[in-house]
Amino acid sequence: MTDVKTNFNLASLIATEIARHPLRVLLFMGVIISAAAVILSTHHNRQMAIALEQLIQEKDELDVEWRHLILEQSALTEHNRIEDMVEQHLNMHRPTPEQEVVVRIK
Repeated sequence: MTDVKTNFNLASLIATEIARHPLRVLLFMGVIISAAAVILSTHHNRQMAIALEQLIQEKDELDVEWRHLILEQSALTEHNRIEDMVEQHLNMHRPTPEQEVVVRIK
């Protein structure tokens, strides 16, 4: 029974102190809310920094892949390579000057 009476007295004592000093309570609550806002803001900022780093890394990887594709494209479109493929796969060759025919349009 004394525990209930002590708890009741403690609760009433806290309530009277809060009623006597409302400005201090408001300031305390403001400090607590401000601290929570700082924590949330810092967490959000760290998450955004991590996401930015991942995007930068992905961009760098895509840049490397793009350079490799450009090199591959230039290697595949060289004239000597195309001429060799045409001769090997299609049995085509460059005509000699005697085989050339000039067509004139009047």
